[in-house]
Amino acid sequence: MRNSLLLLILAVTALGIVSCSKSRPGKPKVLVFSKTEGFRHASIPAGIKAIQQLGADNGFDVDTTENAARFTEDSLAQYAAIIFLNTTGDVLDNRQEADFERYIQAGGGYVGIHSATDTEYGWPWYGKLAGAYFNDHPAGTAKAKLTVVDKNHPSTAEIPDAWEHTDEWYNFKNVNKDTKVLMKVDEKSYKGGTMGDDHRISWYHEYDGGRAWYTELGHTEESYTEPTYLKHILGGIQYAIGKNRVLDYANAKSQRVPDEDRFTKQMLTSGEFFEPTEMAILPNLDILVAQRRGEIMLYSESRKNLTQVGFLNVYHKTDVPKVNAEEGLLGLAADPDFAKNNYIYVFYSPADTSVNRLSRFTFKDNKVIPESEKIILQFYSQRQICCHTGGSIAFGGDGLLYLSTGDNTTPFDEPGQPYVSKGYGPMDDRPGHLQYDGRRTSSNTNDLRGKIIRIRVKEDATYEIPEGNLFKATDKTKAEIYAMGTRNPYRISVDRKTNYVYWGEVGPDASNNDSLRGPRGYDEVNQAKKAGYFGYPLFIANNQPYRAFDYETGVSGPAFDTAKPINNSRNNTGLTELPPATSAFIWYPYAKSDEFPLVGAGGRNAEAGPVYYSEFYPKETRFPDYYNGKLFIYDWIRGWIMAVTMDKDGNYQKMERFMPSTKFNAPIDMEMGPDGRLYILEYGNGWFSKNADAGLSRIDYNGGNRAPKATLKVDKLTGALPFKVKLEAEGAVDPDGDAITYLWNFGNGNKLETKEPYAEYTFTSAGEFPVFVDVTDDKGATSRTKMINVYAGNETPEVKVNILGNQQFYFPGKQVRYEISVTDKEDGSTSAGTLDVSNLYIKGVYMEGRDKAAMSQGHQIISGAIAGKNIMESSDCKTCHKPNEKSIGPSFMEVAEKYKADPKSPEYLAEKIIKGGGGVWGETAMSAHPTISNAEAKQIVEYIFSLAGGAKQEPSLPATGSVDPTMGNELKDRGVFYLMASYTDKGGKGIRPITGAANAELRNPRFQAGSYVKSDAVSSVEINGKKLLIPTADSWAAYREMDLTDVTGLELTYFVQEVPQYGYTVSAHLDSQGGQQLGTASIGAGAASGKPNTATISFPALNDGKKHTLYLVFKAADAAEKLPVGIEVVRLLAK
Repeated sequence: MRNSLLLLILAVTALGIVSCSKSRPGKPKVLVFSKTEGFRHASIPAGIKAIQQLGADNGFDVDTTENAARFTEDSLAQYAAIIFLNTTGDVLDNRQEADFERYIQAGGGYVGIHSATDTEYGWPWYGKLAGAYFNDHPAGTAKAKLTVVDKNHPSTAEIPDAWEHTDEWYNFKNVNKDTKVLMKVDEKSYKGGTMGDDHRISWYHEYDGGRAWYTELGHTEESYTEPTYLKHILGGIQYAIGKNRVLDYANAKSQRVPDEDRFTKQMLTSGEFFEPTEMAILPNLDILVAQRRGEIMLYSESRKNLTQVGFLNVYHKTDVPKVNAEEGLLGLAADPDFAKNNYIYVFYSPADTSVNRLSRFTFKDNKVIPESEKIILQFYSQRQICCHTGGSIAFGGDGLLYLSTGDNTTPFDEPGQPYVSKGYGPMDDRPGHLQYDGRRTSSNTNDLRGKIIRIRVKEDATYEIPEGNLFKATDKTKAEIYAMGTRNPYRISVDRKTNYVYWGEVGPDASNNDSLRGPRGYDEVNQAKKAGYFGYPLFIANNQPYRAFDYETGVSGPAFDTAKPINNSRNNTGLTELPPATSAFIWYPYAKSDEFPLVGAGGRNAEAGPVYYSEFYPKETRFPDYYNGKLFIYDWIRGWIMAVTMDKDGNYQKMERFMPSTKFNAPIDMEMGPDGRLYILEYGNGWFSKNADAGLSRIDYNGGNRAPKATLKVDKLTGALPFKVKLEAEGAVDPDGDAITYLWNFGNGNKLETKEPYAEYTFTSAGEFPVFVDVTDDKGATSRTKMINVYAGNETPEVKVNILGNQQFYFPGKQVRYEISVTDKEDGSTSAGTLDVSNLYIKGVYMEGRDKAAMSQGHQIISGAIAGKNIMESSDCKTCHKPNEKSIGPSFMEVAEKYKADPKSPEYLAEKIIKGGGGVWGETAMSAHPTISNAEAKQIVEYIFSLAGGAKQEPSLPATGSVDPTMGNELKDRGVFYLMASYTDKGGKGIRPITGAANAELRNPRFQAGSYVKSDAVSSVEINGKKLLIPTADSWAAYREMDLTDVTGLELTYFVQEVPQYGYTVSAHLDSQGGQQLGTASIGAGAASGKPNTATISFPALNDGKKHTLYLVFKAADAAEKLPVGIEVVRLLAK
């Protein structure tokens, strides 16, 4: 009996083993995947046809696709091998990547052909699977000699030992040395090889549970009819198919990516913050939020509301013209033992002294107790010139406090100087130029600015230095320094398991590399596994060195040495020789990043969030295990959030978008709460202002029934009484198909429940009301849309900026003509002449780039002052006060002169306006104005101070006129001219004035030739940040939606490496390559090698009032022309 049972167990076990590794029934099946996100090979159709024929002749079925959506577990499981045929770029998203990893781990096969190594640079796992990444190649194709290294493989068994073949020859990078080489190319047989004797061309290996084979061959169409080549790829496919076994997903280690719709963004509050900076989540899920202007706010989890619970008198605004102060209340954190001691820590800039200060306070009974302040440390910070404060506080798992500090150095060029930083590392150490030298702080071992500080705070609020900091205390070093060489480390986090420190580093602004100065600017995400020097301003990104530079003579010196950095600044008070530089963990420029393509392009502001571990949080609310060990990073400007995967040693592996379909409005802080949910503080889209889209949100994960989602849409934001609004829960959908109900909240206590995603409501009293809708399914799962503030009682003035002439471009030396029109329901219109134009403010700004938020601040100040003036005139203030004469109360001028030097006065006077008071100016008490909000009171104060020159701004431009688009500045390649206009209406008694605004922008009439939107037979290559267009003998490129009004020609700037014998003709056409021809020019023949050349296409001005797609059509002047030209810039000309 016992023996029979044992035999039965063995039989069942054996059956299980066989079933887990059994062969599939029928013929093997392969999938040919040929999606391209970069260069597209013309040989792809020939390759597909050849593989299909190989399958028909050799007993395997072939499916083909360019649809990455096929990369799901269920779909991939049917295939014995996946063939990446000349794929390029980022072809799979993170979910598809995870499912493909699982496919290989389950025993699947991979074949990579030619540009399969020019694919997925941001996915290191794939790079190891493929065996290398493409680095570069010599121009064109060439015949070369191949040597078979291993004849015992089906892909090389029938290839001659020495085989001559014509192809395009890749040089590789990041070569996986664990692969088994099958074939090499002899670099002596062609030109352009850079890999020496080990120039491998084909290889195979077992990788992560599966089989992988790659060949570099396969660029040309002719290859796919060449018998020897076809035997080569047939053997590779057969190896990848293997024994055609059923995949065993029990061996798959990669976790599947949770669907995005299992995450819900819940808005806890929105439209109520005024420049939030950092938050602290308390054990009971209440959240403290610091605001830069000094307020400490509390979001109550139980009451679901936001209140002010503390205030610090901070320096947050400067009277220096055209300068913004970044200081204020910068950082906030709760003690790890908050539940017992009620301690919170703040980093702030006190108004009365030029220091930045770290202090501890007690927060108890929902109040920050001012007298509980214990100053822990402080250090000098200059306030003459903006910028860079840092100011993030975090605690590690070891209980140590980490504090980030900025370099306190201006990023701007010094006016009137012949040699300036130009967005490279600022190192002007000449006497009198202190604020332009980043070495005096960031790279100074004896200064706490530009650092990550690490200390252990004791119970009495003194501190001690933990082991492992960068220096011991000496007369040349500060022992508090953990990491140095930072510029503006704005948000930091500490891995609670490893105590690795992560921070976002806001980098310098140079857009291009410069041979005389150094690399372009990059933002960084840094990782400190131990104390170290992170390079700035001597190095940037992956330790790219800047060059020493003499600001007196303009002469460049040698590049700095990462192994032995030297700080020889005259402003350096620390060590001259610094520790070796540590590379950034992640880095990216304004342009697209080759190393981290997923981050995109554009403005940048990197920040670091938490590293997640599910074991620390309750399973009911925590994030899924998929995110274990992943670092969350985010970008304030670009609005994305990434999850970064690292290996067991904390080394970068890959990144992926987190909730890419969800909008985040300038996220400025991010924390994992005690409940295992992700909380996000959003600054909103606008600088130095109270943004309507600022808010506090929570990301919920739902592993079961999913909550419905919707976006609130309101047809009007303002209107006169009675004010009727139409609201829509746009895009309302339940992921599980459940029925939805809608609960509309109108912000005044009234609610309405509907079954339809629409509602109407009429406001009959004046005021600002936050409206939102809760969408709930029939199982009780709910989500709330963001709040939108509507104002009843006054309608926004309609402002239009009309540019006369070209609507898209300005032209150097040519004035821009404009007309501003305003229509206001109550005040009248400019066309009727009934409008008070003193309430109209018009400003021109010329700046590099397209950061509208950064350029509009002075405009906002003026609009705020005008609004304050109109609020005052519509209230009873004018009864007691006059601008320049004493009345019952003092004149506004007297008030401004008395208080303008006191940094505390804006808050004091705003409170005085609201609450009233007496005894300051005489016996008459000032009336209270409880119906005026704090924001409105502050606008009245802005108006009062403007009378004494507090708002030092240029006078308004006239409503109709012309203006120099460069505003007297030097012409910039990326220069944008903005014309902004705002009108603040008069409001009325109990009715708030409202500002309407509009702007127009015109850009430099030059653009990169490689920025085409459509093309045929051209290619583009990026060299030193310049995108060159490379035409061929019969090709074209198109540039969409151009206003060609007043344009009389095109100037092309191009380069040649070798001078073409015949050259090319280029013709300009409208709307198609065969459309109306504007003119022609010749390029290439007789050009200067290695230098910029120009050619001009002239034509009569086109003034049809339409936008056109501009086509450039290229023809070789002779069919024998083989040498290329590279066109860098196209510039529109106007007389």
